[in-house]
Amino acid sequence: MAKSTQLIDNEVFRAYATYTGIVLLKMMLMSLVTAYFRITRKAFVNPEDTASFGKGESAKKFLRTDPDVERVRRGHLNDLENIVPFVGIGLLYALSGPELSTALLHFRIFVGARIFHTFAYLIPLPQPGRGLSWAVGYSVTFSMAYRVLKTAWLL
Repeated sequence: MAKSTQLIDNEVFRAYATYTGIVLLKMMLMSLVTAYFRITRKAFVNPEDTASFGKGESAKKFLRTDPDVERVRRGHLNDLENIVPFVGIGLLYALSGPELSTALLHFRIFVGARIFHTFAYLIPLPQPGRGLSWAVGYSVTFSMAYRVLKTAWLL
């Protein structure tokens, strides 16, 4: 197990930090994409968000759902459901002492799968592309969790 003072010198931890930073930024960008779709589709959920489009009854028509906005929101929610576990399990995995090449394979596949998943959701691409990209990313997280448990509990 690496000491906290040595983490910055640990290549696996640096790789983890890099790829985690990438997927967290990607997830943050989904908030901006959601805002863009809300503004361009004029579809809001809060009355105060419609103030720039009018007052009273004229603003109420902008309090609605839009299929494009909902699609982006579902993609963002899917990021939250998959990237957050990756961050936690990935940290434990990075600290469990894996080989750099194996760790890079895990991290790169996960990041690639999540980026592809986002494009598959937003474009949208036909299934099974989105489902397969989700399954690949999920499998990577599961694989890292197995390694952590195997190392910690000597499975």
